[in-house]
Amino acid sequence: MNAERLDSFREFVDTRSSALLKTAVLLCGGDQHAGEDLLQTALVKAAGRWQRIDEPEAYVRRILYRQQVSRWRLKWRRREVSVAEPPEAGTGVADAAAAAELRLVMREALSRLTARQRTVLVLRYFEDLPEADVARLLGCTVGTVRSTTHRSLARLRSLAPELAALGPADAERRSAPDYAPVEVRP
Repeated sequence: MNAERLDSFREFVDTRSSALLKTAVLLCGGDQHAGEDLLQTALVKAAGRWQRIDEPEAYVRRILYRQQVSRWRLKWRRREVSVAEPPEAGTGVADAAAAAELRLVMREALSRLTARQRTVLVLRYFEDLPEADVARLLGCTVGTVRSTTHRSLARLRSLAPELAALGPADAERRSAPDYAPVEVRP
C-alpha cells in the first residue's frame, strides 16, 4: 500500500471506527471485546483491498455482517465475560441510573438471543436497513428476515418484559382518541 492509500486508510479508521465499533458490539450481543475483535478483523480484510474499494464504510460494514454470519456457523460455546469494573459509573442522577439499567437489561436480553436473531435486529433497527437489504446481506429471503424479526422481537419481549415501556403499549394505543377498531368483512 502506498503512502497516499495508507493515509486514506488511517483517516478512515480514525473518523469511522467508533461508529463501526458500536455496530460490531451490537452484533456480538454487547460483548465489547468480541466487537473489537470483529471490527479488527473487518479492518484487516479491508486494508488488503483498500485500493479497490469505492465506498469504504459500506464495504467494512458488509465485512462485519458477513464475518458475524461466519461466526454463527462455528460451534462456539458461550463464554462468561468478566470485567474489571462495573459497566456504568454511578452518577447519582435517577435518569442516568434508569438509562444504565435499561441498557443492561437490553444487553442481557440481546445476549440471550441467537446470533442470527441479534444480527437481524441490529440490521433492521440499529442500522435501519430495509428488509430487502438485510436479506441480501445475510443471503436469505425477505420472508426469512420478516419471520426472524418477528420471532426475535417476541423472544426479546419474553426475555425482558420491562422493555415494553419503551414503546406504546396496546392499552395506551386503544385508549387514544384517534384509535378506532376496524371490522373487516368479506
